[in-house]
Amino acid sequence: MLSVNFLILGALLLFVAVLASKAAYRLGAPALLLFLGVGMIFGYNDFVPFHSTDFAEFIGMIALCIILFSGGMDTKFSDIRPVLAPGLVMATVGVVLTALFVGGFILILAPFLGVEIAAPMAILLAATMSSTDSASVFSILRTKKQGLMQNLRPLLELESGSNDPMAYILTVMLVGIIANDTDLDILNAVVTFFIQMIVGGVLGYGFGRVTVWIINRINIRSNPSLYSVLLLACAFFTYALTTRVYGNGYLAIYIAGLVVGNYRIVYRSMLTTFFDSFTLLLQIVLFLVLGLMVDIHELLKPEVFLMAIGIGTFMILFARPLSTFICLAPFRNFSTKARVYVSWVGLRGAVPIIFALYPITNGIEGADYIFNVVFLVTIISLVVQGTTVSGMANWLKLSYEEPQRTFKLTVPDHIRSEFSEIEVNASMLQNGDTLKDIKLSGHTLIVMVHRNGNYFVPRGFTQLFPGDKLLVVSDNNEEMLKQVEALGIKHVMKI
Repeated sequence: MLSVNFLILGALLLFVAVLASKAAYRLGAPALLLFLGVGMIFGYNDFVPFHSTDFAEFIGMIALCIILFSGGMDTKFSDIRPVLAPGLVMATVGVVLTALFVGGFILILAPFLGVEIAAPMAILLAATMSSTDSASVFSILRTKKQGLMQNLRPLLELESGSNDPMAYILTVMLVGIIANDTDLDILNAVVTFFIQMIVGGVLGYGFGRVTVWIINRINIRSNPSLYSVLLLACAFFTYALTTRVYGNGYLAIYIAGLVVGNYRIVYRSMLTTFFDSFTLLLQIVLFLVLGLMVDIHELLKPEVFLMAIGIGTFMILFARPLSTFICLAPFRNFSTKARVYVSWVGLRGAVPIIFALYPITNGIEGADYIFNVVFLVTIISLVVQGTTVSGMANWLKLSYEEPQRTFKLTVPDHIRSEFSEIEVNASMLQNGDTLKDIKLSGHTLIVMVHRNGNYFVPRGFTQLFPGDKLLVVSDNNEEMLKQVEALGIKHVMKI
């Protein structure tokens, strides 16, 4: 009977979360914020009792692994290559600077609020919130479907996907120092950081290549659904083994996902669909669980509420902008407006709350206070920054309307031909307005036309009009791109 009740509650929570996601899309609010809200409502006065920090930390680890792996799979290396250097600087130096700035501010603010907090605890509190949250950034940027100039979208996704390891190392290191009552050994901390990052990076790349080899070589085509299970096993194995040999598992699994996403693998479309759905499910479960854990009465205590308001304000208006401008100072290809926007999109989400559980599981005195402050700061960040991601880009004139694909195809990976979508314009029709007048090589065919909501297969005498969308298939994509460019087509969407 207990198991049946658990399933009923679980199904109800998921159902309400899905409805909240739909409402969030219409309101322009981050869906993750409403997932947290649903968890808090159901956890109010222990309506759905849940207080297991160990289980919440375990769920957080599983969810973060899949979120990072899926985010890596969806990121094209060709997109992040131009922003690789600034992204990595933001993900490492930026995290440290944010932790130091916020930690110093906490030490200044605490006496005014009557809160006694030692310097290591202040830095620990800051360290848990020092990274931007990949789940929040991936979710909001990809839901908005809004184009950003100056390569800002790949920069933000690269930073959020790769800065968790730095915050994790800082948090774990400070938890160990406070729990064991030892002094900070800077040399040992630096050595540990480089060992974890190097081991994590090397093993992540290695496991990514091995995963590609396994997926393509093992023959289970009689039951293609098993490829999703196999890829899931490879992802978890990457994280677990890297962590076991003292590497950074979160960095490893992100890089492994990046490798898998940039190599040709069988059943890619099916695997991408599975991981997108599974990632969303884990995000919902994670935010619901974290929402259930919090005690709203504790959040409203003056020492918690005022501290969170102060930290959230300082982080949004000072710490994040300062660290961003310092980190991006050597890179001249970003305008001032672009730097301001990067400063603004420093969203906090599930990751800081997960890291705030570490002091609790390690029995550190005052850990509950850290968790409550971090939780409230996360809500502030999602409300203030998460709801204005699109508006800020428009205000700074850094956004453009991202073209939407008209043709949505699932192309088997063993087909080497490439499908693209182009839009007919006046210059393309200068030499004639029928299909036979469009000079393309024998390696390229126009196989379908979309016009006024209708799709049809064209023939040589089919008349074309500006605004028609053409589905083009080619065995030589580079040659096709040169040909359509010569016809006056500047934008080609690859399918």
